[in-house]
Amino acid sequence: MSLFRKLIDRTLAFLTIASFSGVIIIVTIQIISRFAPFSFIWTEELTRYLFLYGISFGAPLALMRNEFINVDMLLNKMPNNFRRYYEVLIYLTIILLSLVIVREGYNFTLLGNNQRSATMPFQMSVIHASLLILGVFLVFYAVIKIIDLLKNKQDYSQNYGGDDY
Repeated sequence: MSLFRKLIDRTLAFLTIASFSGVIIIVTIQIISRFAPFSFIWTEELTRYLFLYGISFGAPLALMRNEFINVDMLLNKMPNNFRRYYEVLIYLTIILLSLVIVREGYNFTLLGNNQRSATMPFQMSVIHASLLILGVFLVFYAVIKIIDLLKNKQDYSQNYGGDDY
């Protein structure tokens, strides 16, 4: 695995953990503030935004590690060559749909340039960019999966899930 790819994997993993840790911390603050004489109006909004970014960073990693839910009963019965090209077709479909997400995510990000968050001090384009980030990294990892499949690097003796990076 290249150094560049390892850097991207680890950065996305760190950002996923940081985003979901932020969700847990903010929700805890929100719960504690219910019993205090003051309340934080920003907690619900920030939780939503961190969750969006957590998904945007984590979903591409899940794609790369084959950690999405799938029904592989039929896949496991396919001959390896047929299965390989079937999966290439699946990843090509993911690339096509992700390119739509990239295009629309870019337009959505531009739309947020004129909007401000209701309780947080930043533009909505920062939040809307999560969709663009998701699409870009889904395309990136789907291309890597196709290259690995075509180079016969995919090992079908193991079940899906949990590939180390």
